[in-house]
Amino acid sequence: MENIPTEQILPLANQYIQEENGDIELFSLLLDKYLGKRDRILVQKTEMGDTQAYVGSVTLEWFAGRVHFASCLPLLQQKYNAQTQNIEINADSIDEIQQRPLDWSRQAPLVQYLATGKHHKFPPVLVVINQPWVDNYNAPEWDSQGRAIKSSLEFSPLDKDSTFGLLNISEENVTIYALDGQHRLMGVQGLMALLKTGKLQRSKKDKTPYETFITVDDLIEKYYVSSAYLQNLPKEKIGIEFICAVAAGETREEARRRVRSIFVHVNLMAVPLSKGQLAQLNEDDGFSIVARKIAVTHPLLEQREDRKPRVNWNSATVAAKSTVLTTLQAVKEMSERYLGQKFLHWKPLDKGLIPMRPEDEELYEGIKDFHKLFDFLATLGSYKILEYEDTPQLRRFSFEKDGGEGNILFRPVGQVALAQALGILVFRKGLSPKDIFKKLRKYDQQGGFSGMEYPKSLWYGVLYDPNKKRVQVAGRDLAARLLIYILDGIQDQIERAELRQDLAKARTVEDKTIGFDGKFVEPKEVGLPSVL
Repeated sequence: MENIPTEQILPLANQYIQEENGDIELFSLLLDKYLGKRDRILVQKTEMGDTQAYVGSVTLEWFAGRVHFASCLPLLQQKYNAQTQNIEINADSIDEIQQRPLDWSRQAPLVQYLATGKHHKFPPVLVVINQPWVDNYNAPEWDSQGRAIKSSLEFSPLDKDSTFGLLNISEENVTIYALDGQHRLMGVQGLMALLKTGKLQRSKKDKTPYETFITVDDLIEKYYVSSAYLQNLPKEKIGIEFICAVAAGETREEARRRVRSIFVHVNLMAVPLSKGQLAQLNEDDGFSIVARKIAVTHPLLEQREDRKPRVNWNSATVAAKSTVLTTLQAVKEMSERYLGQKFLHWKPLDKGLIPMRPEDEELYEGIKDFHKLFDFLATLGSYKILEYEDTPQLRRFSFEKDGGEGNILFRPVGQVALAQALGILVFRKGLSPKDIFKKLRKYDQQGGFSGMEYPKSLWYGVLYDPNKKRVQVAGRDLAARLLIYILDGIQDQIERAELRQDLAKARTVEDKTIGFDGKFVEPKEVGLPSVL
């Protein structure tokens, strides 16, 4: 090919760039013209299976004001409860239900998350576009066979492939309902109410109000957010996906079934995270962060090539045959109940709210304290045996196949109860961990943590259910109190008397109280063991 001189290429290139810039400028002008209309929204059409949807974005303020709960659909109005904004389930309405009941106790945590979470993000919502004629059987949009002659969703394409275009969202003709994302809508509506009035009342699940409020002043004072930041939140945008309430050619019943089916499929695919998975991923909760660090770095728990894993990362329980020592969820609870006695502010200000990530200096301090705890735990004889024994032998009850020691230190509930007791003793009562573990090592050596299925054990009826012959989590707090007592952490005589009564109650099965010798006794005959 003959070389083209540079002096000829440059004018052509400049002309091409000018034309492209002109096209972009023209395109921008056209977009501004159409996007400036309040009754239109720019969307992209998507197709999966036989479902067409249109994806766009809207401001949080628009979302809160224009979108309604799916339970408000005229189709369901006869069984609609205006107080809870849910559908009342009975024989007539059960087939019409398209949504799980709204849980209004979630509104305050969602509002707090949006208002204070630095990296807050809601996934896109799925909404249904409805028009008045859909619920009017005599409307001209229905043919003689009861089939719609048009869709309830009006899309005007802007390209030849009908991929991009404008969606009619005129308030006069269109009503929009959240099919998937009702609790996100609840949260955004709560945020708008908070910003408008300065406060938001907390509610129970059924929307019964509590006497407590979230206030803008509290958010500014306790979470260090600015007033200007809060006032900009309504302008933030959320993804939104539109589908039609009725498609052309559908009967009203076919449309209802299609919309309900989409809802079910969306929710079936959205499997919630397990507690263990949440502990793995949570970057706001200081206790989870510390637990993850210890689970992967401490010699007692870290994974090594020469031994089996000692932490179950997903499940909250340990199976009978499992060789793990504990679960990440248990380590997280240990962290919370131990360090929570020192770092009280790591917990959310109110139940259900999202915690703020601690400062790095405090996290380092928490990791250091928790690491020391595991250093001490590793000195217990039961855990030293792990160098030679697998955990099932130490965890199993004596009556199970192949038998075992029934040691509470190999059950997550026992591990959490011990951490809870130690947190109170160390951080609230000022006892020395060195002195505490000197006593615990002797107690362990004497079999104090083993044989929980035998009446002679302090943990019989507390962490072991003699009726169902299994571990019972409900006894965790009592177990923690008993540990505090035997480590000489309870001096008050009234508190000791109450503890003795609770122990006797725990050892009572079907109105019969079991003494430490295995015989039936009067509840008052059950005494507390000697202090270590």
